Amino acid sequence: MARYLIVANQTLCGDLLAERVQKLMADGPCSFHVVVPATYTKDHAVHIDGAAHAVAEKRLEAALERFRALGADVSGEVGDASPMLAVRDCFVASNTYDAVIVSTLPPGISRWLHQDLPHRLERSYGLPVLQVTGEYERVG
Repeated sequence: MARYLIVANQTLCGDLLAERVQKLMADGPCSFHVVVPATYTKDHAVHIDGAAHAVAEKRLEAALERFRALGADVSGEVGDASPMLAVRDCFVASNTYDAVIVSTLPPGISRWLHQDLPHRLERSYGLPVLQVTGEYERVG
């Protein structure tokens, strides 16, 4: 069974990521683990301790519910604000992934693409990185 690590925050509950999950499930048995880096997003008017984690937790809960409704075997967690560290922590806990799915905002506005996150993850872990570009999804 293939095991995928999904890294997303502002685009986590978007249609394009859900479509990718459905396609992978159609390709054969698989499971998913979602990590939501607790980064500050448009949902924050000001930086308040714990606010980023609370928003990430809400996104995670909504995404787990949506993916389970699609029939996915999925688990998840809120991770470090740095997506590289959030992924690293997942690999330390369970180094059993076959690929990483990174869902980002479009080029030009995505901090993760500006940081070259997909290529950095590919180089760091030697796994295929599937990139999904989605739209901003407001929480609540």
